[in-house]
Amino acid sequence: MFRKERLYMQTKLNFRRVSNRLFLIPAFALMVFATLAATTYSPPFGPWTRLSTTAILAPQGNGFESAGTFNPSVVKHQGKFVMLYRAQDTKGTSSLGYATSDDGIHFVRRPEPVLTAETPYEKGGGVEDPRLVKVGNTFYLTYTGYNSVDGAGEDKKDAQLCLATSTDLIHWTRKGIILPAYKGKWNVKWTKSGAILTDKINGKYWMYFLGDARGQDSQMGVAYSEDLLHWTEALDHPVLSSRPGTFDSKVVEPGPAPILTPEGILLIYNGADDKLVYSTGWVLFDKKDPTKVLARAEKPVFAPAYEWEKVGQVPNVVFVEGLVREEKRWLFYYGGADKTVGVAAAPLTQAH
Repeated sequence: MFRKERLYMQTKLNFRRVSNRLFLIPAFALMVFATLAATTYSPPFGPWTRLSTTAILAPQGNGFESAGTFNPSVVKHQGKFVMLYRAQDTKGTSSLGYATSDDGIHFVRRPEPVLTAETPYEKGGGVEDPRLVKVGNTFYLTYTGYNSVDGAGEDKKDAQLCLATSTDLIHWTRKGIILPAYKGKWNVKWTKSGAILTDKINGKYWMYFLGDARGQDSQMGVAYSEDLLHWTEALDHPVLSSRPGTFDSKVVEPGPAPILTPEGILLIYNGADDKLVYSTGWVLFDKKDPTKVLARAEKPVFAPAYEWEKVGQVPNVVFVEGLVREEKRWLFYYGGADKTVGVAAAPLTQAH
């Protein structure tokens, strides 16, 4: 939420100046655009339809989830849908809530969170925005550790991409920060949003993440690992950058874990435009080279429509973090306006 709030306030203050600036496109971005122009691709899903016109999870009580319940990750485990979601209290501290469902729409919550702020890098802000994958018998959870008290930034705040593991989705073991803030080959500020591909490519696991390039915040990076615990950036520049004049002109942020398809690595991502309206896009990477873009959405496939997606802690946001693939459809779980949780479905196209 804090990145969105910061961007939203900056955008309100600087919109007129920004609209008159000359945007310079790096050479590698021009190469990407040329690749896209030569590639015809349709993602393996049809139109997205909301399964509920109201939020399926909303803040409640006066405790850990009293201010917000949003940005969920969902997996199937032992025949049930299990959701980990970002829960926020009235002090602005986040923890991870846990809920289960038989049908993927109606969820029953655990009364206590499964992960709370405990470490120095989670001080004040807490733990945010979970993304889940399972490899073998172990669940790997990437999340943002947010220090709003004495962080490394000039404003005493920082957000860093962290990892924890579990075998039951309730009891978690922290593995620490996997991509630190203010360090890296191109990132100069925060790190967040680690989306891990569970299939190895070239003997390595791959992860897409959010970083801040110099003079260009909120870009997508890529890293690799041999053990899922230690990660190395693969490039000295973002793997996917924002595009002026589009739905992702300000933010290009990974969504749920990518999926390996016959055509390539499909990643759903969250984009924000110049007015900080968050909508949903997709990108296809080469399954032999996860740093190579093959195709990319020119228009969003999903955008804010209902009041609870337009009015909340941050306005005009649908932010997809959860994905469950069933036999004939995809289920997408998202945060609405940084306050509630929604779910949408899309048919699985016959070709896939």
